[in-house]
Amino acid sequence: MISIEQIRAARGLLGWSQTDLAEAAGRSLPTIKRLERESDDGSAVSEDVRDAVRAALEKAGVEFIPENGGGAGVRMRKRKR
Repeated sequence: MISIEQIRAARGLLGWSQTDLAEAAGRSLPTIKRLERESDDGSAVSEDVRDAVRAALEKAGVEFIPENGGGAGVRMRKRKR
C-alpha cells in the first residue's frame, strides 16, 4: 500500500493539484482531500479509491519505491529512448 506522503510527493513531482489528481483518478475532489487527510491505516477512503489514485499517478509516469530499509519514496519512471 502506498502512503499518503508518497501520494503528496507524486503530485508534487507532476505539478498536480488535488483537483488534477481527482480528475485523473476519476474521483471527486472531496474524496482526494479526505484521502490526503487520513492516517495510513486507510480508514477514510476505500481501497478502490487508493487503487484508482495509484493507477492515475503511475499512468502519468510516477514510480513508487517500496519501503526497503532506505525509506519509501517516489520517482519519475525512466523514459524509453
